[in-house]
Amino acid sequence: MPFERIEPEKLARAVVHQIEGLILRGILRPGERLPSERELSDRLGVSRPSLREAIADLQESGLLVARANSGIFVADVLGSAFSPALTRLFSSHSEAVFDALDFRRDMEGLAAHRAARLASDTDLAVVNAIFEKMEDAHTNRDADKEARLDAEFHLAIIEASHNIVLLHMMRSMYDLLQTGVFYNRQVIFEQRTTRTALLDQHRAINEQLQKRDPDAARAAVQTHLDFVRASLTDKLRAEENERTAKKRLDHEKHRA
Repeated sequence: MPFERIEPEKLARAVVHQIEGLILRGILRPGERLPSERELSDRLGVSRPSLREAIADLQESGLLVARANSGIFVADVLGSAFSPALTRLFSSHSEAVFDALDFRRDMEGLAAHRAARLASDTDLAVVNAIFEKMEDAHTNRDADKEARLDAEFHLAIIEASHNIVLLHMMRSMYDLLQTGVFYNRQVIFEQRTTRTALLDQHRAINEQLQKRDPDAARAAVQTHLDFVRASLTDKLRAEENERTAKKRLDHEKHRA
């Protein structure tokens, strides 16, 4: 007869499947250290030999790496979508900056719409907690911390959208996103825009997410990034106007 005895799934395979799922969903992040063997085996309720077998399989597949005298870590499975050199180019050439903003507008608008519909209460609590930290940094006039939290706020919305492809794509762009956030804020402040205005825009995004209004959440994200785009456009226009004015002044000085 063409039948074989069905064996129950090996414990090691169940451990592999669970850790793969945590990495896939972005819960375990690249570079994160796993608990000790004893603690992890206790948490998973499996023997150490089964755990060791699972860890070996995950190392062989490239998802985990061992570091001498340090432990087991999640491998850098994401890397970066852009090299450091290209990231610098993106932040210093206007066409690339605007393309990055347009991309963010589309992707983050979609993420906000999904998050308002699909996020759990805990997801939205994370978004709100980061916003509250932004408020504290704003009150303490810690501009660098506020900018870092700005990037984390946007990434938390992407995480709350529960789209694995979108999550890993945007995580891989984190360096570009963070560089863009710092650059955009610097330029915006030169246009005499207050930090309070930016905070209010993030407050509007958070409020619509907490209300679970998908269309309003997407609109709030798009309004914010449209504002950033307009501020950058004004900055470039002001620079071009200044160059023209200097030429006029130089010409006037040399007229007979």
